[in-house]
Amino acid sequence: MEEDASSRPPRGLALIKKQVVRLIYSRHAFWGLGIASFLESILIPIPLEAVLIPLMQARRNQIFLLGTIALLGCLAGATVGYFVGYYVFDAVGQQLVEMISTPEQFEHVRIRMEKDGFWFILSVGVIPIPFQIAMLAAGATSYSFFLFILASALSRALRYYGLGLLVLIAGNRAQAIFERHKMSAAIVITIMVIVLWGVASYS
Repeated sequence: MEEDASSRPPRGLALIKKQVVRLIYSRHAFWGLGIASFLESILIPIPLEAVLIPLMQARRNQIFLLGTIALLGCLAGATVGYFVGYYVFDAVGQQLVEMISTPEQFEHVRIRMEKDGFWFILSVGVIPIPFQIAMLAAGATSYSFFLFILASALSRALRYYGLGLLVLIAGNRAQAIFERHKMSAAIVITIMVIVLWGVASYS
């Protein structure tokens, strides 16, 4: 059965993704990983875990460094997304929202951002809502940039350093374990964030 053309990524994005993945596995792996994390956080659907776990397996003495590079790349992308939402959302926001989600989902995110911004951003790192929406909504609602970056850093650090810990524990089985249990792990982490959110709200 042929793949529906509408389900394939635009040719330009697919080409960028291919080049970035090639860069990750070259001698410029650190730069490639940082660029991939940056692009993933902004728009391009690069499956970062699929390249980060094998890279960590191949360079186990640099796991912390690899996780840090991925984190910094993501935060750089988050910064760009925030200021796009802050400065130019009125001009191009509608088009951006239609590229990554729906107006209804964005409106839901915007409302949650105004009510519980920090905890909502923290949870977006593990729940199935595109991180790009949180960036745009944070900027568009003039949410505190410091708190936005702090929540983004905590959620993404949990993601990347958690993968590093998995590699240290499971070794070459890490990729298979991640693929088999990633949904269960996301559910558990989401529940933990919600519990902490509730405790903080009523304390």
